[in-house]
Amino acid sequence: MSWYNPADVGYAVRRKLDDYGYGARLLGRLLAMAGPTLRRGGLVRDQVHFLGNYSLAIIGVSGLFVGFVLALQGYYILQRYGSTEALGVMVALSLVRELGPVVTALLFAGRAGTSLTAEIGLMKAGEQLSAMEMMAVDPVQRILAPRFWGGVIVMPLLAAVFNAVGILGGWAVGVLLIGVDPGAFWSQMQGGVDVFKDVGNGVIKSLVFGVAVSFIAVLQGYEAQPTPEGVARATTRTVVMGSLAVLALDFVLTAMMFSI
Repeated sequence: MSWYNPADVGYAVRRKLDDYGYGARLLGRLLAMAGPTLRRGGLVRDQVHFLGNYSLAIIGVSGLFVGFVLALQGYYILQRYGSTEALGVMVALSLVRELGPVVTALLFAGRAGTSLTAEIGLMKAGEQLSAMEMMAVDPVQRILAPRFWGGVIVMPLLAAVFNAVGILGGWAVGVLLIGVDPGAFWSQMQGGVDVFKDVGNGVIKSLVFGVAVSFIAVLQGYEAQPTPEGVARATTRTVVMGSLAVLALDFVLTAMMFSI
């Protein structure tokens, strides 16, 4: 007797393909709604305020301590080779290329992504989305699209704040605490960081991460079971899937950027 039923395997594969197809169609709808959504500036503005302003504290504090750690670790590594004056460029490149977009996206998934999923899931549990459909109001256009585009817009801004605060944290530890020459710290940074190649790649990463995390958050909330347990599971899936998507996309994007 076989330990598995081929029909069950085929059914599971078909269901999974259906889920992927539905997600792709929903993402296409959200991207196609960019113009109409952004023209309704009030809805997007409220989401930018909700997602961005309320995330500034955790982004700023995290960026500061990441800058502290980068400066400490970088100084002791560079000291072995007599290159401590390159501490500034090392901190800046680590932040703008890699740590800024990635850590910001992970924090965004845990702070803002979960709130988006819970909010939409509670709307579904309270039958508010069904009531909109009964009144001929498209919940995707009215609820999902402003939240999706708000997340996409706010992600690069939060990453920029993270980078700026992290560089200041690295300067505080490297210059004020350890005693690195401040002129060498800033001049090496200005000479070693390219605006388009380094900063531009970080902006592209943050935009892609914003699309991925925001879409996962609104999709999980929209497809959550209309029960407290269903909303809780959807919120957990947002954090797990969003974090894994950010790390996977970071590898793909980094490989593409270094190959160009």
